[in-house]
Amino acid sequence: MGDMSDIRNIVILTGAGVSAESGIDTFRSGTDGAPSLWEQHRVEDVATPEGFARDPDLVLRFYDMRREAIQTKQPNPAHHALAKLDAEWRGELLIVTQNVDDLHERAGARRVLHMHGEHLNAWCTTCDTRSRWTGPLIDRPACPACEARALRPDVVWFGEMPYRMDEIYAALRRADLFVSIGTSGAVYPAAGFVRDARSLGAKTLELNLERSQGSGWFDETRLGPASNLVPGWVDEVLGG
Repeated sequence: MGDMSDIRNIVILTGAGVSAESGIDTFRSGTDGAPSLWEQHRVEDVATPEGFARDPDLVLRFYDMRREAIQTKQPNPAHHALAKLDAEWRGELLIVTQNVDDLHERAGARRVLHMHGEHLNAWCTTCDTRSRWTGPLIDRPACPACEARALRPDVVWFGEMPYRMDEIYAALRRADLFVSIGTSGAVYPAAGFVRDARSLGAKTLELNLERSQGSGWFDETRLGPASNLVPGWVDEVLGG
């Protein structure tokens, strides 16, 4: 990125590419007209409100398996590098993640916003309380707050509004630098953040395994595995 002397406020967007090297499956789109699949399930069946209404047992079992699996995964060098930046950066920093795992936090990052929710939370659709949740939901356990048996995964499904968008846009308005790491550039509203940041005068950097649909909007794109690119970039930032 060159001179960092005029950079004080940073917004970082992370996507599936950051957690892929920890063994967490990324969303894979179908080809040749085939339905999009996620761990061999149609996305329409397990990641939409309509799918949940149609077959709640299928959806709850799917997320129970993912919740259990995520707790066995470990942060990789990209997560640890961002946690180091979080600890040492004296300006404003916000890590906006599309990921629903907790690997940023387990690596030590604190300034993290989960725009698509968290696997290790359950949301009560009766009292609107979100509770930390590491076990299964298939047996319809009671909400810790109101005891209703109306818990669902606290994950934003397709067709639902991402969380805390006002906070994200406020951070983008203050940002001197916007960095996108491991994202496809295909899912909105996150895919539009780079254009918002550029229009507000921020520098923009993409770190990704391959060029994304939004690569043309970035001042600079660096290609490679996140576990290599992110630690190198963080060392540049903190060294500068």
